[in-house]
Amino acid sequence: MTLIPPQGIVRRIYANLARLMGGKAGAGIISLAYMVIAARELGPADYGVLMLVHTFAMTIGGIIEFPGWHAIVRYGAEALETKDHDRLGRLLRFAGAVELTGGVAAVLTAAVLGPMIGARLGWSPAALAFALPYSFAVLASIRATPAGYLQLLGRFDLLGLHTMAAPLVRLIGAVIAAALGLGLHNYLVAWLIAALVEWAALWAIGLWVARRQLGFLPLVGSMTGVTAENEGIWRFMIGANADVTVGELAARVPPLLIGATLGAAPVGLYSLAQRATSVLAVPAQVLGTAAYAELARLVAAGGHGAPLRSALRQSLRIAILASAPVVLILLLFGRQVAVALGGAAFAGAAGLLAWLTIARVILLAGPPASAALVALGRPLLSVAANVISAAATLPLLFLLLRRLGVTGAGWHALIQAAVAAGLLLFFVRRESFRREQATEGP
Repeated sequence: MTLIPPQGIVRRIYANLARLMGGKAGAGIISLAYMVIAARELGPADYGVLMLVHTFAMTIGGIIEFPGWHAIVRYGAEALETKDHDRLGRLLRFAGAVELTGGVAAVLTAAVLGPMIGARLGWSPAALAFALPYSFAVLASIRATPAGYLQLLGRFDLLGLHTMAAPLVRLIGAVIAAALGLGLHNYLVAWLIAALVEWAALWAIGLWVARRQLGFLPLVGSMTGVTAENEGIWRFMIGANADVTVGELAARVPPLLIGATLGAAPVGLYSLAQRATSVLAVPAQVLGTAAYAELARLVAAGGHGAPLRSALRQSLRIAILASAPVVLILLLFGRQVAVALGGAAFAGAAGLLAWLTIARVILLAGPPASAALVALGRPLLSVAANVISAAATLPLLFLLLRRLGVTGAGWHALIQAAVAAGLLLFFVRRESFRREQATEGP
């Protein structure tokens, strides 16, 4: 296999990124629009409840689901290289069966736990009454198999288009609810419908592409031999899944803890600040997705030393430069941004905006560094970085909330980001040097 220069890898990564970001940019604009409507119509307390209910469902899904997109990209690339469509078909069936089984378990768990612990998290009576049907929103996160297959084929254009589905449904629901003067219950209905659309749409796209690509291969059938022909797939999937789970929990636990400690209104302020700064997080997350396939090819071709470090540095440099204008706006005009988005009732989110902005900038290093570790076959190191940063700082969050109120969540985000990014970059550097030295020999 020919080793592609780091500059070529970066160009391909950013070609993938550009295709994804087209949809992400549209989704970001739509998301801001529905957030403005929901925040202004509901106010901090009910908007906080809406975010608590949705975050709870996504957290349950994140803990119990078992996505296999990393495995599809890694082992599927081998199948495509040898034009072994039968092997690829078995791999897709295996990953889909595992993921859907985890999805059923996640929905059932959310249905049982939601009504039991929702009140302790600050849910209102209207939200508690809707807890059971909202458990199906967990399905929004059960779509990694088609996502991985589309990444494998380089169909980042379809992935980008799909990202607009759920925000568009939420926007339509928010506009209708605001026009008719409807309350929290109807926003919950809109968010649930959006989650179901997000799930069903990507599976439909994936099945359509698979039918065109694989043709006669049945999408339901035997999986015999899948573990033998994809050596270490269970270990790899467990490691990659743990990495994704811990990374997502790091972002989802704070709102739940804020709700349990301070109530729903502070969650509303925190959620608005999170949404406003998510414009910085999205490019980093998309960069990690776009980079993984290319970094995996680079490592497979022997570029696991200096070429990998160079590609990672160039990717991070461009990401930081691209985020600079947004960072300056959020830091200099935080109060104006908070009021413009949520109204005067959300002016208290200004301080959080500043802290979360700085934390988001630090975390720009996270997704591409994690992608590099997975490409190196060391997903557990990415897990370790996320586990250490989360476990070490979570107790601090409770103390900061008690002492500083919701501003403490901003301090916590900054500390956690610094620990996570530092560990991830350290592990990438260490592993790449080890591979380099092992290749060169004594």
